[in-house]
Amino acid sequence: MERKELVELLQEHNQEHLLWYYDRLTEEKQANLAAQLEKLDWRLLKLSESGNVSQKRGEFSPLAGLNREQIEANREAFEKAGLKAIRQNKVGAVLLAGGQGTRLGCSGPKGNFNIGVTREIYIYELLFGNLLEVVHKAAAWIPLYIMTSDKTHEETTNFLKEHQYFGYNEAYIKFFVQEMNPSVDYDGKLLMEAPDRLSLSPSGNGGWFSSMVKAGLLKDLEARGIEWLNIFAVDNVLQKITDPLFLGATICSGKTSGAKVVRKAEPGERIGVLCTEDGKPSIVEYYEMTEVMRQERTPSGELSYSLGVTLNYLFKLDKLKEILSKDLPIHVAEKKIPYLNQEGEYIQPDKPNGYKFEELALDMIPLFEECLPFEVIREEEFAPVKNASGVDSPETARELLKRNHIKL
Repeated sequence: MERKELVELLQEHNQEHLLWYYDRLTEEKQANLAAQLEKLDWRLLKLSESGNVSQKRGEFSPLAGLNREQIEANREAFEKAGLKAIRQNKVGAVLLAGGQGTRLGCSGPKGNFNIGVTREIYIYELLFGNLLEVVHKAAAWIPLYIMTSDKTHEETTNFLKEHQYFGYNEAYIKFFVQEMNPSVDYDGKLLMEAPDRLSLSPSGNGGWFSSMVKAGLLKDLEARGIEWLNIFAVDNVLQKITDPLFLGATICSGKTSGAKVVRKAEPGERIGVLCTEDGKPSIVEYYEMTEVMRQERTPSGELSYSLGVTLNYLFKLDKLKEILSKDLPIHVAEKKIPYLNQEGEYIQPDKPNGYKFEELALDMIPLFEECLPFEVIREEEFAPVKNASGVDSPETARELLKRNHIKL
């Protein structure tokens, strides 16, 4: 794209400031900037005007899940079905690890964070250990696909290689990079991080499957005979991955998706809840719930909206391929975004200064039209590490790890 075409394109979208540095760039860097602008989804800019999700929500109702009593009553059958699927190479795991540990106070990938007290023990190490438990139980390796981002890919791959994948068989590990979206300031102006580069950030965990497909990994899934993918977030250090019990329960239910859930600790807990929306399984975020929904109780006194999601989902591959062409809603998140100003100075803001655009995995649930809520014991499987201190911090996760006899 020549300069004249760039000017016309940017004038059309009121983004002429992106050429502030253009004439001082080398031809290679000019081409780099032009290539980014050519690929840009300009529709995203309109969403920043609303400052919220681009989808109007429907009518919510509570959803019944598979509780612990029901799970224990069927443990043998569920576990047998799950182990059989793993041994037949029908199950893969997808680790969503595109985010950085900024909220934890570290600049690198979140999985590289050392959560140990008297020894070094990393988030990745704990997750790989959890997966290895299933590998040993099933006596079969499970393909592991790790989603990184442009911001974390090199550090993640180098870190895991340096630590020899914490004992996991490298032949069963593949990496792919998630797509990136631009950032804008409060006036809807695209931000830049360098004279030839837009300020780009990971597009959220909702695009994980389309990113896998674009990376050519669908052929790998099909060649291996994989039928189920268990996706999980990098920041829950206690979660069980490709849990045979969860796999078997979902397979036996005949449903095409499943979600691990915990009982909400109290009505105001800041956690998304699995429910129904216009008759289909869906997830309502804590900030979308009305006070009536938060407080509503069943005749037995339990919270009606009590199934808190843990970002550990099971999806059938056939259905994933079927819904691949469907668009997920775009969420507009207010963030602190570093940027280059007109004088060429790199600014690190100390408060939110603009918006990022994200797709979320939770929005895939309604597209499946059926989902099995699978209740897990919070103290045994839910120790998120999101914040530097307070709730869901290394401190709270360490307490839970100690309770589960993990030496720190």
